Amino acid sequence: MPARAGEPNAAMASAAATIPQVTPDYWDEACKHLSKRDRVMRKLIPQFGEGRLQSRGDAFTTLARSIVGQQISVQAAQAVWNRFAALTSEPSARIIPTEVLALETAVARAAGLSTRKVEYLVDLAAHFESGAVHVAQWQQMDDEAIIEELVAIRGIGRWTAEMFLIFHLMRPNVMPLDDIGLLKGISVNYFSGELVSRAEAREVGDAWAPFRSVATWYIWRSLDPLPVDY
Repeated sequence: MPARAGEPNAAMASAAATIPQVTPDYWDEACKHLSKRDRVMRKLIPQFGEGRLQSRGDAFTTLARSIVGQQISVQAAQAVWNRFAALTSEPSARIIPTEVLALETAVARAAGLSTRKVEYLVDLAAHFESGAVHVAQWQQMDDEAIIEELVAIRGIGRWTAEMFLIFHLMRPNVMPLDDIGLLKGISVNYFSGELVSRAEAREVGDAWAPFRSVATWYIWRSLDPLPVDY
């Protein structure tokens, strides 16, 4: 399950407020579909009222945040992100590739990033700056084509690419089978807490199609009621 952002400081909240959040236009249809098809969804969905997936709409920042947060706690990830974003001209809102490329490694390391993560962020910025990723075409590309493009960037694996499909592009039918939180949530909600295999999780997800992303979001919420903020 992706890390949930910690409480923002005042500057962060002010900057974030300048970026409008977007919600999927398919959400209500998806909820009706899932409630009809799946007994667990029928119980879960009403528990979270008007809560729904939101995207701030900035591809580079979303991917950069995912790299910064890898393999560290939620609190640590937020603290490092705040310090890193403060090095740019638009702290904690959007960061742009040219600013990342201009940062000295020592300066980025002082924000709490490992040398490897600095290298990953620079590679990400270089891909965006050079046009190696086809941002303008992503809306027309299928999920697997986008995943293939993203995993060519250092520090981005399939899980990160799938989170990007859900949280940035808001694709409706992503089933991130490598996500520990999803597997745990399926275990708790469908198998009375027994461990589940990827095959068993995939079978549960068959009933969610074509809105697997929405069902996944509700499974995450069943473990942590506060939504992820990317």
